[in-house]
Amino acid sequence: MTETPKEQSTEQAQVRWRLYEILEAGKTGDLASQIFDYFMVTLIVTNVVAFALDTIPSVAAVYGRQFEVFNTVSVLVFTLEYLTRIWVSAEHKPLAHYGLVGQRLRFIASPYMIIDLLAILPFYLAFLTTIDLRVLRVFRLMRFLKLVRYSPALSSLAGALVAERRALMGALLIMLCMLMVSSSLMYFIEGSAQPEAFGSVPAAMWWGLATLTTVGYGDAVPITDLGRFVGGIVMIMGLGVFALPIGIIATGWSQEIHRRDFVITWGLVARVPLFSKLDATSVAEIVSLLRSRTVKSGEVIVRSGEKAHSMFFISSGRVEARIPSGAVQLTDGDFFGAISLIKGIPSPGAFIAKTRTHLLSIDAEDFQGLLARDKTLREHIISVANTRLADGWVDSIDEPMASPEELNVPLKNTPEV
Repeated sequence: MTETPKEQSTEQAQVRWRLYEILEAGKTGDLASQIFDYFMVTLIVTNVVAFALDTIPSVAAVYGRQFEVFNTVSVLVFTLEYLTRIWVSAEHKPLAHYGLVGQRLRFIASPYMIIDLLAILPFYLAFLTTIDLRVLRVFRLMRFLKLVRYSPALSSLAGALVAERRALMGALLIMLCMLMVSSSLMYFIEGSAQPEAFGSVPAAMWWGLATLTTVGYGDAVPITDLGRFVGGIVMIMGLGVFALPIGIIATGWSQEIHRRDFVITWGLVARVPLFSKLDATSVAEIVSLLRSRTVKSGEVIVRSGEKAHSMFFISSGRVEARIPSGAVQLTDGDFFGAISLIKGIPSPGAFIAKTRTHLLSIDAEDFQGLLARDKTLREHIISVANTRLADGWVDSIDEPMASPEELNVPLKNTPEV
């Protein structure tokens, strides 16, 4: 029985969405997405290493053919990746209002896609023209920039450079001003004594740049007393002037990383149903208390009989609770550790990750404070804990949880969420 056009269209849309998840979305816990990312990072790094080795005559003489074959295969892989990204860009919701054609054109014009194109374009240009394009082989190094797509740290650095562009431009203007002033001074002071090195302001700029950056090549040095005095001042000022962009980039990068971590943690918190109805102020407060942690499949998170020190929320993944009454499967949005913290008893069972799992944990002291501040959370956690006690999670305690007022938790007069 043949498929109808509608069924084929639906199947195609499902395949496209799945490929979008693997290539672009990078969904947490998606094994296919992780394998693809690791494969591409390995291929990119290997390409850069192969390019460098190919420039060594003795190595190229022996392995040149293998390098060419590897480069051709790599280009085919990168080309397939590039074309597939264009195809799945129809699933990129932020650009959906431009229409299918406009959406794809804007996606192609994005910085990441331009880098991808430059990484493969020289290879195909060699077949379209008879001009010697060997110099374009240097564009193979553009493949190294593809790592930005797969590295959060490099993405954060790029974001920091964009965010601090005005401050960096200001620092650049100060540096150029210092270069002009120092070069002009040395032209007037040393120009007659050393016309070959300081005979013009542009010529003196070489000395000014080497001195301000504290490199000091020594091929141009002042020989007059006044020239040496000015040179010493320029050296000292160079330490501060050229440190400006370094400080700006370092600060911006640190802020970008912290901002990214905060956004990621916020997203993880939002996935937990227990926190989904809280307002932004409450979520922000909880985010500051929670610690994000990723565990591998099979890893023991809490051992049976272990002293309770944290409560855990499952943002994504699956955890098996091996309790006295049997094994219980916990999934996205579930939590564990509350009974032990409130009752002050060791863990009633072992908790083991069955898949790659993202957890959010809160330590005992912060947990007690959270219960004290938020009545809604307190009542929900106690309700779930009582249900688990009734289901036999703990075989040594028969009584239910105390009411919120009976808990050994100092309640505060704080607004309810």
